[in-house]
Amino acid sequence: MRFPKAPALFACAILALGVAACGSSKKSSSSTSSSSSVSSNIKGGIAVLLPDTQSSPRWETQDRKYLDQAFTAAGIKHAIVNAQGDPATQRSQADQALTNGAKVILLVDLDPGSGAAIINAAHARGAKVIDYDRLTLGGNADYYVSFNNVTVGKLQGQGLVNCVQQRGLTKPVVAELNGSPTDNNATLFAQGYNSVLDPMYKSGKFVKGPNQSVPEWDPQKALTIFEQMLQQTNNKINAVLTANDTLATSVISALGARKLTKLPTTGQDATTAGIQHILSGDQCMTVYKPIKKEADAASRLAVQLAKGQAPTASASSANNGRTTPSVLLVPIPVTKANLKDTVFKDGFVTPSQICVGAYAKECTALGIQ
Repeated sequence: MRFPKAPALFACAILALGVAACGSSKKSSSSTSSSSSVSSNIKGGIAVLLPDTQSSPRWETQDRKYLDQAFTAAGIKHAIVNAQGDPATQRSQADQALTNGAKVILLVDLDPGSGAAIINAAHARGAKVIDYDRLTLGGNADYYVSFNNVTVGKLQGQGLVNCVQQRGLTKPVVAELNGSPTDNNATLFAQGYNSVLDPMYKSGKFVKGPNQSVPEWDPQKALTIFEQMLQQTNNKINAVLTANDTLATSVISALGARKLTKLPTTGQDATTAGIQHILSGDQCMTVYKPIKKEADAASRLAVQLAKGQAPTASASSANNGRTTPSVLLVPIPVTKANLKDTVFKDGFVTPSQICVGAYAKECTALGIQ
């Protein structure tokens, strides 16, 4: 799958993946979900603060849906809002939710400073906070629900090693396109994949190439950064450790614009584009995080807290000398070989979403109908 060469058109295409579901969720008698503002009718209820639509389409296409379903089924008043990448907006949304009586804040922070401020404001109002998917560094959330993010990175690192070996590449130059430097998850992903790649660099089996983080996970910035990497190395990059599918799409677009050979490229989130890129051979793997399980785990904790109960958590996470009770779920590596038995089998994606146009033939070959 190739994208337009013009960066502006590319950015619009990527953004559209996330924005398509940015409108208000369907409301019920117990649900008060909108994209930007918090309803006044959530006294004793739950407010979900989503971060953006550019780091991944999942926040609107997956998390919003599953959290809304869970809270509606529990009969809990709730609001689900998205800050669209603006920390000031997210703080305003939090303040509005607390003013309107939210008893629990489920937070996906945009950066540690603003996240910690939201947590402190919630605690000052007597509300509980669950760090959702991202641990707020320096914050003191009451609970944390996510996947084991170091393991996510290890799966990416090993996935890249496997791809390189399958292609028979010798001493490949490996570029690393990391996630946002303000996202603690990106730090954990890098910790995981570097634990796999660093020994390869040290042994001389791999050559360490350009390594750069992408501010705010912005795909347009990722495109520019990777184009600069290619320019700096005279196109001498043989593989790319890419922190998620959205950044992988930027890499694939840059390679296509220069008419370069497809490279072993990793990803994360099992997005529609990511899965299609795996089918076409533009991307060698992604990491599937069953988001419904994460949303269900977080919603159970949130409902218990909203009811004044004291839930228990099966794990804990260190955070600047403090331990946060945690639920850490298991991520799953996905390649072309196990697509059918993972994301399709679980119903995370459907053939009608993926197997269109040029991808229909690949789906048929894998027995995906």
